[in-house]
Amino acid sequence: MSKRHPNHRIVKSHRSYSVEEVARLLAIHKNTVRQWIKLGLETVDNKRPVLILGRELAGFLRTRRVTSKRPCQPGQMYCVCCRAAKFPAAGMVDYAPLNEKLCNLTAICPDCNSLMHRCVSLANLVKVRGQLDITLPQALRHINEISQPSVNSDLKGDD
Repeated sequence: MSKRHPNHRIVKSHRSYSVEEVARLLAIHKNTVRQWIKLGLETVDNKRPVLILGRELAGFLRTRRVTSKRPCQPGQMYCVCCRAAKFPAAGMVDYAPLNEKLCNLTAICPDCNSLMHRCVSLANLVKVRGQLDITLPQALRHINEISQPSVNSDLKGDD
């Protein structure tokens, strides 16, 4: 039921919310909201029911999202398992086009050996690349370009 980064855009800034209303709105547990209050989310006053101003809640959520970001430097990719930006093992990356403007870079984490992915626009590929050795996919050869085509065939020569 818990969300890692609740959407601050659905909070109405001119409304006051109770702990239960915040939990229902963001699809999180009410104990999470209480923990946020302990971490610094401001309330209207110290009386019950505890009320939270919408603009305070939205600001708190925005701040949490910004501080939890881990930007990657050129040549780095984010490893989800390690939760850190890392340089790929041996500096090798595979390139896979997604569409005419985006591509996906795939590499192996040097520490945990899991796959790391980074979606990059083609315009920013040179900036993101750093010292990486990017392997482009090879196009499949046409049968007329093969010197010895395969003789395996489903066609039967019943002449």
